[in-house]
Amino acid sequence: MTDGGGSGDERVRAIRRPHPKLLRYYLLFSLITGPAFPVVFTILFLRYRTLNYRFDDEGVTMSWGAVFKREISLTYSRVQDIHVQSNAVERWLGLSRLLVQTASGSAKAEMKIEGLLELSAVRNFMYSRMRGARTAVPAVGGAPPAPVGEDDSGALASTLREIAREVAAIRSELERGR
Repeated sequence: MTDGGGSGDERVRAIRRPHPKLLRYYLLFSLITGPAFPVVFTILFLRYRTLNYRFDDEGVTMSWGAVFKREISLTYSRVQDIHVQSNAVERWLGLSRLLVQTASGSAKAEMKIEGLLELSAVRNFMYSRMRGARTAVPAVGGAPPAPVGEDDSGALASTLREIAREVAAIRSELERGR
């Protein structure tokens, strides 16, 4: 996951802007459009200049736009899946995109984080927050739910075995009642 302590987390939290290689990618992409190059590159250049990210404990926020400002904020508890995507040119430049999906009912990604070099650190950071956002079932005494972390897997397994025993007991009681 992250390397040792919180250094991986700190690197991810420090990401505010896409890597400058993204501008090179936008330039190459714009050149392919031929006569539309000036218009396409201007739009992509403005996107690059205004693109900002923020990774914190609650979620990830992405904003962009010079004329029409857009901002997307997703809490980690809403994130369902993260896909990694990169084409041949992006791989050549060392870039990639994270496509973040929620349970919004849309087939496409809710957020597309572009221009990342530290892909594995960002992905691991987000996955650890997604798992930490999920909470365990509260105890019978009404205790508040505790986050389920990687080191709680033994406790989780024993809780699941206990639940399975309870379900089996309820099933046998119901079958006896028939």
